[in-house]
Amino acid sequence: MARPRRIILVRHGESTGNVDDTVYEREPDHALALTDRGWEQAEETGKRLREVFGREPVSVYVSPYRRTHETLRAFHLDPELIRVREEPRLREQDWGNWQDRDDVRLQKAYRDAYGHFFYRFAQGESGADVYDRVGGFLESLYRSFEAPDHPPNVLLVTHGLAMRLFCMRWFHWTVAEFESLSNPGNAEMRMLVLGDDGKYVLDRPFERWRDPEPYGITG
Repeated sequence: MARPRRIILVRHGESTGNVDDTVYEREPDHALALTDRGWEQAEETGKRLREVFGREPVSVYVSPYRRTHETLRAFHLDPELIRVREEPRLREQDWGNWQDRDDVRLQKAYRDAYGHFFYRFAQGESGADVYDRVGGFLESLYRSFEAPDHPPNVLLVTHGLAMRLFCMRWFHWTVAEFESLSNPGNAEMRMLVLGDDGKYVLDRPFERWRDPEPYGITG
């Protein structure tokens, strides 16, 4: 099995929805574009990625949203070194279709009280739903490592929640641990690095907004 040396997850750059939540009433979530600042953030991240990858090939998976595709474009990766696949299972959490700002704000308050992992948005998804589809993608990704010529690098261009849930599934974090973590910033990256012992380690942790509150002991 040709496991990659690095698996890098990147959140999209700042989008119009990150600065004005009324835009969801006029535009579909999947169609929201990057702001000028979002392009600049992604270009800065792209500089670091090009330093990390050098001239090594990269297997790229990108969420089907406009803002993730634009983020990937802003990285300016050498097209001769990358293989890009659009991956719908890496999309943003569905919050319903056309979104009423006041209703979403109320539901977010309910989610904060009920729990980010279990609360399901009306006509949308819960964090647990996203966990299931991200887990399905992870299984497909792992099977791809069986190819003897698999690239030494994997890049996922996705969303903050999907990044946390991918790591939750990969490292077997508990729901309580997930609930304690904050989303990464726009165009922020996390890197899973393969160690000499054959195990992957996260280059740096996600920030915590509280201590985990488990129901019981696991592990």
